[in-house]
Amino acid sequence: MKFKLLLSVFLCAGFFVQAQQGPKKNQSKETKTTTEVTVKEEPKPTANERTIKVESTVVTSHAVNINGKSVPYKATTGTLPVWDEDGKPIAGLFYTYYERSDVANRDKRPLVISFNGGPGSASVWMHIAYTGPVVLNIDDEGYPVQPYGYKENPYSILDVADIVYVDPVNTGYSRATSKDIPKEKFFGVKADIKYLAEWINTFVTRNNRWASPKFLIGESYGTTRVSGLALELQNNQWMYLNGVVLVSPTELGIERGGPVNAALRLPYFAATAWYHKVLPTDLQSKDLTAMLPEVETFTINELIPAIAQGGMLSAEKKKSIAAKMARYSGLSEKVIMDYNLNVPTDFFWKELMRDKGFTVGRLDSRYRGIDKMSAGEGPDYNAELTSWLHSFTPAINMYIRNELNYKTDLKYNMFGSVYPWDKTGDQTGDNLRQAMAQNPFLHLLVQSGYYDGACDYFNAKYSMWQLDAAGKLQDRMTWEGYRSGHMMYLRKDDLKTANNHIREFIQKALPKAGESAKF
Repeated sequence: MKFKLLLSVFLCAGFFVQAQQGPKKNQSKETKTTTEVTVKEEPKPTANERTIKVESTVVTSHAVNINGKSVPYKATTGTLPVWDEDGKPIAGLFYTYYERSDVANRDKRPLVISFNGGPGSASVWMHIAYTGPVVLNIDDEGYPVQPYGYKENPYSILDVADIVYVDPVNTGYSRATSKDIPKEKFFGVKADIKYLAEWINTFVTRNNRWASPKFLIGESYGTTRVSGLALELQNNQWMYLNGVVLVSPTELGIERGGPVNAALRLPYFAATAWYHKVLPTDLQSKDLTAMLPEVETFTINELIPAIAQGGMLSAEKKKSIAAKMARYSGLSEKVIMDYNLNVPTDFFWKELMRDKGFTVGRLDSRYRGIDKMSAGEGPDYNAELTSWLHSFTPAINMYIRNELNYKTDLKYNMFGSVYPWDKTGDQTGDNLRQAMAQNPFLHLLVQSGYYDGACDYFNAKYSMWQLDAAGKLQDRMTWEGYRSGHMMYLRKDDLKTANNHIREFIQKALPKAGESAKF
């Protein structure tokens, strides 16, 4: 049950390089790797104990071809401590830090700090499939192929920014120093933000990056994390950011209960139904982005008010609304009436292709699954996540050990136990708003996949509207949509486009020479 709950939040509620003696099977010929002397011989993790030191460092040198140009870089893998109030280390966080090595002045070089979600997920997903110098060996739509592995990422943002991927406690190789350390130090909305802000301070100080423009990127629950961190870093670490990127964002603590919550799913239903070609001919013949505005307008102007009326809604009007919902969702009018216009997403994933013998994926509804029986209210499993774990788990273990030369027998936790997780006090959307209001340099980019049913694209738009209800921050806020799911970057076309959007966002968020931070 805990694992199912973790997956329900993970990826909603949010990845290498070659030895000089010649290219390996997993590596393109252009990429070269040399292993330097380990910066700290001790304390480094040993191969015969399943523990990790709170401090360790291994450095390797590489090059990657990005947009047709060779980019040399240094990769640092290691751990840095999390400190308690008395200055005692209570955990070691594992990180991977990429620095372009032909940069003369790093003070002007942007630094991107990257987190994934869960809570309880490692930073593996964006690391080896999105922004980093290597990507998974998968097909163009994101499905696994064998042999498993990785290859050069020609679209990485490493040409314009250095990147550090951080694994919170109990994810990746990160661990508390003792089982006696209270879980409350790490596992909760507020605790997570607090200790990670302290850790970022340590990392930035150790690596002399205080002068650099700084950006946070988070995926899924990682968007909750970085939204809270934007204000925490600003108010309690006195560290001001230039940008925050939210990939497949959660609700960010923004209220949307009752009729609003029920109605906002419909545009996602419509996108999924369009993909599986079950909409009426007039809608199906339109392009996705030409069809969706009609559904969005109906959702805001008609569906929310109708559901809000509940039993006061006339039978005739209810039937009319249900007919439109059926037209847009691919579901039957009867099913929609049976649910009183409030169709759960679990049921949608089961029902949409029930007559064809398939379910559709939660995090990416392009993926199809096969259940034990056609009957039921929800799918047996998450078809997309099972597929992704095929590709990611072998690749990250191979890459860290073989290419980055970090050796340990500690298990790399794709998902780690972080329960019980304290959800109280989630005001991270408003935290981000406050940070933007206080810092004129701070910009926001939101990226969503149209086929993501866990952190759907229309809820992401709604969050942006409510985050800036006064409409005073819109010139610093951007939303982008992609024809894939939660991990939009697994689709090759979107990998290129989405990285270009981040690249453009970083460059736009950098102030011009001499520009002051003022309104």
